[in-house]
Amino acid sequence: MALIEVVGLQQNYGDREILKNINISIDKGEVFALIGPTGAGKTTLLRLIDLLDSPTSGEIYFDGINVTRSGRARLEARRKMAFVLQKPVVFNISVYDNIACGLKWRRKARGDIKQKVSNILELIGLSTYKDRNARTLSGGEAQRVAIARALVIEPEVLLLDEPTANLDPISTSRIEELISHIIHRYDTTIMMATHDMSQGQRLADRMGVMLNGEMLQTGKSDEVFDSPGNREVAEFVGVENIIDGVVISNEEGVATIDVGGNIIEAVSNYAAGDKVSVCIRPEAIMLDLTKPTSSARNSFIGEIIRVVTFGSLNRIVVNCGFQLVVLVTKKSAEELNLEKGGSIYASFKATGIHTIRREGD
Repeated sequence: MALIEVVGLQQNYGDREILKNINISIDKGEVFALIGPTGAGKTTLLRLIDLLDSPTSGEIYFDGINVTRSGRARLEARRKMAFVLQKPVVFNISVYDNIACGLKWRRKARGDIKQKVSNILELIGLSTYKDRNARTLSGGEAQRVAIARALVIEPEVLLLDEPTANLDPISTSRIEELISHIIHRYDTTIMMATHDMSQGQRLADRMGVMLNGEMLQTGKSDEVFDSPGNREVAEFVGVENIIDGVVISNEEGVATIDVGGNIIEAVSNYAAGDKVSVCIRPEAIMLDLTKPTSSARNSFIGEIIRVVTFGSLNRIVVNCGFQLVVLVTKKSAEELNLEKGGSIYASFKATGIHTIRREGD
């Protein structure tokens, strides 16, 4: 049975639809990432699950019990959850007392409080800061204190809203490391909102893509990134090559697709006449100076129209009658002498293509 189940959740503010028919379930001990841009509705959904707000319609179940509106059930469920806001809240007291406050409110024994807070301070790497006023901490340090204050009460569910937003790379790395420790050391169910897709990949068991108040797709990270359910998800997860076409034929699961007069072959179940978009990840495309003799079904000669270097990689844009973005190592680009205006063969396998149906065309 799912620990958290959301059924048909709708939230309106006046005439504005903030959430539209959200349905998700999260198992005990699972790490679930909500990914989506600012304004997608991620924070609103977390607030509803934490029972801070009530939905316009729909139901929320905690451990099989409907907690949507029942006062006693809501209170009992809330005591089993902890919510860390995007902007960390710390009180104008010591780091130690900030972390201990939840335990004091629960009237835990002084010895237990001291032991639990000491353990958490060690976990977050701030043992030497215990007597320091929390308001003097950096943003990353304050976020660690906020997470520690939530974790020390040993919640069944930990809700994190953009836990690394506005933090520098070093602080972000430390927060992610802390979350990883929590995942591996505790049996805590974690639901985190983030606009950082790679962060969701690194930390979560599953993820849900939210856009404009809708949950467009849920699944394991590789499923979402490699097999986006529609064009909106594909664009959000960074598929740079999305090419519109029409299926001409399909023989034994290999579709022949007309792309503006060019033919692409892809492993696909779509039938002749279906309007589709072909998704090809830049790293799945190979470049050669001569026509390759590999098993790749798709090979096109094109003109290099842009070369951009970043770090050890080069981003190559090739016009093959349709535009392709390709990622190669800097060393490969130098060996192939890839320069703007040059000719190059771009090849990719039928198995390296993901096709999605085009809606509304």
